[in-house]
Amino acid sequence: MALQVQGPFLFFLLALACLSACTECAKLSHYSMPFNRSSFPTSFIFGAGSAAYQSEGAAHTDGRGPSTWDIFTKKHPEKIADGSNGDVADDFYHRYKEDIKLMKKIGLDSFRFSISWSRILPKGKLSGGVNAMGVKFYDNLINELLSNGIKPFVTLFHYDPPQALEDEYGGLLSPKIVNDYRDYVDFCFKTFGDRVKHWVTLNEPNNLGVNGYTSGTFAPGRCSSYLGNCTAGNSATESYIVAHHLILAHGAAVKLYKDKYQPYQKGIIGITIVSHWFMPKYNTSACSEAASRALDFTFGWFAHPITYGDYPQRMKSLVGNRLPKFTEVESKLLKGSLDFLGLNYYTTNYAESAASNSVNISYVTDRRLTLTTEKKGTPIGTPTALDWLYVYPKGIRELMLYIKKNYNNPMIYITENGVADENNSSLLIKDVLKDSLRIRYHYAHLSYLSKAIKVGVNVKGYYAWSFFDDFEWDAGYSVRFGLTFVDFKNNLKRHLKYSAYWFKMFLLK
Repeated sequence: MALQVQGPFLFFLLALACLSACTECAKLSHYSMPFNRSSFPTSFIFGAGSAAYQSEGAAHTDGRGPSTWDIFTKKHPEKIADGSNGDVADDFYHRYKEDIKLMKKIGLDSFRFSISWSRILPKGKLSGGVNAMGVKFYDNLINELLSNGIKPFVTLFHYDPPQALEDEYGGLLSPKIVNDYRDYVDFCFKTFGDRVKHWVTLNEPNNLGVNGYTSGTFAPGRCSSYLGNCTAGNSATESYIVAHHLILAHGAAVKLYKDKYQPYQKGIIGITIVSHWFMPKYNTSACSEAASRALDFTFGWFAHPITYGDYPQRMKSLVGNRLPKFTEVESKLLKGSLDFLGLNYYTTNYAESAASNSVNISYVTDRRLTLTTEKKGTPIGTPTALDWLYVYPKGIRELMLYIKKNYNNPMIYITENGVADENNSSLLIKDVLKDSLRIRYHYAHLSYLSKAIKVGVNVKGYYAWSFFDDFEWDAGYSVRFGLTFVDFKNNLKRHLKYSAYWFKMFLLK
């Protein structure tokens, strides 16, 4: 299926054709795009992002302690598509200044990055000592961003808890994680909060719960034997337990920030949830109900407690006593515990009902549904290098409208949106840089996002995923999401892709 964009898309094609004839977007300034940053509110933030384990490298440098991903990728290289790890990644730890120059060249307003908990606290706890070199790195990074006019948008936890806490008490499976996380973020607020004004408590905790504790494809790689090749785990319960502790950790962090730091630091705090949009596969009530269940089990799993103080009713009914319960005090703490909602959107799925399964129970079977990417042999959108990611830009608008209607129209930042190309080593770099699919993807999604804003959805910013090609978790380096090409074979040299120049043109004032 071709990606459909009407009207001003013709102007975009003209600009894209011109890109192949020049290397600097500044030479394109005389081309007027009818759809650009002026189509969004004047205060709207445009940025790009990455995460600590995916980009920093320097895994064993300057006192950093191991995270669960360091251990997982070494013990289970077979679970990473190319058997790789993040030991070096993009070496952002040493190259951040040159990368920030590229961000400035593109014209980004903001850079979203995460802090490595184990780089700050190698043992996971304040009592285990603070790593001064890790603190210095983030101090320098934040200062360098600000000196270049780029706002830091900081995620406190992006999939990578310290291995020391995993070894000590089971990490996220223990309620002890809540207090240790609160101590860690307290240190971050105190140390960096004079300059950081946008905080994200957790990135995609729903994805971490499923992939880390149901299927075992993410660190720490836990699952039941009937779902994957894991040495330990319980897919029927652990994802719910981990999610519960993460929600409580979020609530604790927000309360701490609001009580202790926000009154004088004047920042805002939220959480990032990943969610596809889900459409009924067929025009039946059963498929419609399946799509609603999919949203509750994906987005509502975290959004409902932090908005209303409890899990969605569908989840409580279907999961039963395997779903932990919030006390009245916890519920009150969680209700309304966000200044903004971060949303990661990539694609859309069809949903249809499936029969209940009382054997091999897991989060997946609890949903009582089947998700697919095609109907009657036709894909839902343009295929990409990842089998789960089909291009369906209309879904971002539909998801925005759903959130507006069902979750009190919160302030929203699109904290991730992007598409991957295959890492094809047989192509010349000059050909890899011509990433037309990525340009079409961002153009179309921004177009639908603009339409959502015009009907009252409270969106304040958009972050492309990702700023540069990096370690993409279980996909390793087999795919490339970046606006910036990283030559992993030649000293990690950076090359801006056509999509980066397109963004530069889009962002011109």
